Amino acid sequence: MTVTLSDIEAAASRLAGHAVETPLIESAALNERLGRRVLIKPETLQRVGAFKFRGAYNRLAQLSPQQAKQGVVAYSSGNHAQGVALAARLLGMPALILMPSDAPTVKIEATRGYGAQVQLYDRLAESREALAATVAAERGAVIVPSFDDPDIIAGQGTVGLELVRQAAARDAILDVVVAPIGGGGLMAGLSTAVKALSPSTAIVGVEPQGFDDTLRSLQKGERINIRPTTRSLCDALESPAPGELTFPILQQTVADVAVVTDAEVAQAMRYAFAVLKLVVEPGGAVGLAALLAGKVKTGGEGATGLVLSGGNVDPELFAQVLRREI
Repeated sequence: MTVTLSDIEAAASRLAGHAVETPLIESAALNERLGRRVLIKPETLQRVGAFKFRGAYNRLAQLSPQQAKQGVVAYSSGNHAQGVALAARLLGMPALILMPSDAPTVKIEATRGYGAQVQLYDRLAESREALAATVAAERGAVIVPSFDDPDIIAGQGTVGLELVRQAAARDAILDVVVAPIGGGGLMAGLSTAVKALSPSTAIVGVEPQGFDDTLRSLQKGERINIRPTTRSLCDALESPAPGELTFPILQQTVADVAVVTDAEVAQAMRYAFAVLKLVVEPGGAVGLAALLAGKVKTGGEGATGLVLSGGNVDPELFAQVLRREI
């Protein structure tokens, strides 16, 4: 099953009046440092502080009245959890979210704050998929995947739809668009929209070191499931493999994948705070990290589109980053 530009445009219609059309901003300081024009899409300003609300709302808005009555179940370390929780509240349906017990406290509290029931689990000892299946069976609820779902992908694709149209309104030609890759939902949707509207634009994904499953999968031509031995600063991007639905899309649309270290991500977070005046979570900052580290190749004279995908960083972690303890 694939996702088309029409699917993404339909998602944009559903999201109208509910999601924020985040602005496209520009920093003279960043342009000067990189020697290129960078147009920044700050999904940090989206509802729940991340792009995830787009896909969640698009998925939940299409449930039948009976499905809505019985509610939804999702599992997430944070941003998808919050997106589903808020979408469920807006649409008047119950939601239970499975979250790892070591998820950032700010994300757990925010998910509860949106009205969802949160059930914590041990990510090392328990299977979130098995837990979700059990809960869904008990409640007759619908499981809402975090990325491997056509409606989720289409909703996330509205980021790319807006980005291209906003760039065109500024008379900017996008040479390259840079965005994070976890499971691939954002990148699959975004790249579909961008390539449909601007075929010459190169799409570059960014993954954290140790979690470069998409890069390895693209290099081998098949989905690779990695077995990480360490954690990443980018908790939102710790997917062990690209999705079954997202990977074939990424094979067709992604030109390159950059890999960044925790140190490079922390530096990007500091730069975003000091120069761009934006609070960006680690996973949301990987694209900026790749640009600042010179890891994104560009061959044209056009602009670079940059997606900052989320801003839900734990306050203590953010303080450690700013104090250069990370």
